[in-house]
Amino acid sequence: MSHLTPLFNDEFIDLPLKRALGQVVKRRETGSKVVGAYCSYAPVELVWAMGGVPAILCAFSNAPIGKAEETLPTNLCPLIKSSFGFIELKTCPFFELTDAVVGETTCDGKKKMFELIGKHRPMYVMDLPQCPTNKGAVAYWRQSVAGFKEFLESEFHMTITESAIEKSIQESNRKNSLVEEIFAFGAHDPSIITWQEMYDVATFAVVSNGSETIAKLQEIIALLTDRREKGQYVSKENAKRVLITGCPIGGDVLKVLKLVDEEGATVVGLDNCTGLKPFLGRIDEGSDDPLMAIAKRYLQIPCACMTPNTGRFDQLKKQVSLLKPDLVIDLVLQACHTFNVEAVKVESCVRNDLGVNYLKVVTDFSTQDLGQLKTRIGAALEMS
Repeated sequence: MSHLTPLFNDEFIDLPLKRALGQVVKRRETGSKVVGAYCSYAPVELVWAMGGVPAILCAFSNAPIGKAEETLPTNLCPLIKSSFGFIELKTCPFFELTDAVVGETTCDGKKKMFELIGKHRPMYVMDLPQCPTNKGAVAYWRQSVAGFKEFLESEFHMTITESAIEKSIQESNRKNSLVEEIFAFGAHDPSIITWQEMYDVATFAVVSNGSETIAKLQEIIALLTDRREKGQYVSKENAKRVLITGCPIGGDVLKVLKLVDEEGATVVGLDNCTGLKPFLGRIDEGSDDPLMAIAKRYLQIPCACMTPNTGRFDQLKKQVSLLKPDLVIDLVLQACHTFNVEAVKVESCVRNDLGVNYLKVVTDFSTQDLGQLKTRIGAALEMS
């Protein structure tokens, strides 16, 4: 990688969270309100439409979990414990910058955590219908989207106009298309984009919108195109190819992806909500009801909290067809029951329908399982 032009040529190379923090601080210094969010279901187009900036609050560090366990059960999802511990310690820079927070009822642990952190910031919890194909589900979700808009208007004493929402939708659609185009470079064999670069792009794009963001993403596409034309590879020829699916990843849980690197394989796709998932799908433009258009798109996000979650399997099939992985690693955080239960169906889809090797990894943010993970990942790659 030393001879390659980096995708982000700044002082935060390889530190995407610091770059994202810098983006939020810059916007806040110009007067933008910061709205914290925990999930891909938060309709950030409304935040952009009011001139604000979203800050993603999910945490992936083992460091604050001890503090969190003074209040929360020890057998709770590490992402929730890490996020809550940082808030209790007042050491999460993103949370400390927020003026308000939006939550959503994707999982029981999160929604009860919202009750505990509601004393720290004004909060709006969106009630997410988790049977998205049921009659009335979209209309009900639109009510939550409208409620979030009204919350923002009331909290910040402003009116979010339909024209501002429409502009935000158009910019978001353009951005999402470019992110999807960048992730599609993972199809090249040998690889010309690393998982770290994919993660950097996703982290950058999730807190950015507008013309400057679109220009930066276009620049990245040009750089990757140049690599492809010059034959500048980031993996060895014939390296085993790995697609990551499952729970959100980041911070200490990136140990799994680093172990894949150590085994000489290459991660060619991140099929999760800290990767490609938030940028899939488009919002209808020019609609008579932009809030309904937003509701329809967000309800199509294929999270394991949904039942049935057919969208996840459709997306997996597309990713496997495009990226041609030798192994799919289904990364499940301990106590994340939705993803853990769904893993049975994911394994059947990957092995039986797609003919690709599969490995389920259940882990947390500690380093205690590094040896075991290295052995299992190495063995799975050898069999792929």
